[in-house]
Amino acid sequence: MTTTGQVPFREYRTWYRITGELGAGVPLVVLHGGPGCTHNYVLSLARLAGSRPVVHYDQLGCGKSTHLRDADPGFWTVELFLDELDNLLAHLGIAGEYDLLGQSWGGMLAAEHAVRRPPGLRRLVIADSPASMQTWSAEAGKLRAQLPDDVRAALERHEATGDYENPEYKAATDVFYARHVCRIVPNPPEVQATNQALADDPTVYNAMNGPNEFHVVGSLRDWTVVDRLPAVEVPTLVVNGRYDEATDECVRPYVERIPGARHHRFENSSHMPHVEEQDAYLAVIGAFLEGE
Repeated sequence: MTTTGQVPFREYRTWYRITGELGAGVPLVVLHGGPGCTHNYVLSLARLAGSRPVVHYDQLGCGKSTHLRDADPGFWTVELFLDELDNLLAHLGIAGEYDLLGQSWGGMLAAEHAVRRPPGLRRLVIADSPASMQTWSAEAGKLRAQLPDDVRAALERHEATGDYENPEYKAATDVFYARHVCRIVPNPPEVQATNQALADDPTVYNAMNGPNEFHVVGSLRDWTVVDRLPAVEVPTLVVNGRYDEATDECVRPYVERIPGARHHRFENSSHMPHVEEQDAYLAVIGAFLEGE
């Protein structure tokens, strides 16, 4: 059973999808990445709906939710997306008890939500997410250093001029992505759908992140949650992939500073183990949500 709808949020609307039936188990709410991506690429998590409802939604500015292409870059803030999440939980009537899984930027948002100690949060999964964007950028630099010389040169040449739309720059970016974002090439349809949606409207991504995953020049460039992580008081699972752009160093603060946090690394994945090792991923996440 799948239902979709829209939640009023300020003067805008947030689109959501529920797999399963609310009330039949603790709901899992899934926060997609970006900022500026869509729910499509994390839809594999709907397979967990056999024992709980699974809620996906498109964040404001993304997918089937309200788009604001002309908004000032300063409009897009962490607080905006925290308010949207709170609004969605309240509207669906699940704020009293829910689990949360955030992937990439979604994990950053989930951490920001969790450090505020919302009373209804039961379990937290932080997937492929940095705790500090300065660490993320530093680790991306290490991964870039391992690229072929001509690829690195192309990246540096066009970043120096800001020519991010140059085909040579995009081709070099794709080399990085095939190593550290999704190692299934060509990407599966659900990943392609999100990529296309992001290409169609990169407003949020450009404002908060930048032109791509490893050249962070947007408003999140100095973001960190590291010093606030001890405030998280729910069972937490941190996951990433062996080849993930969210390296072990990126996720380390979550593991070390959230009391009792556990870590699982998927050895054959990069940034999308929910796609690259889907069955193993769902088994690990499902067991954690069941308290195992």
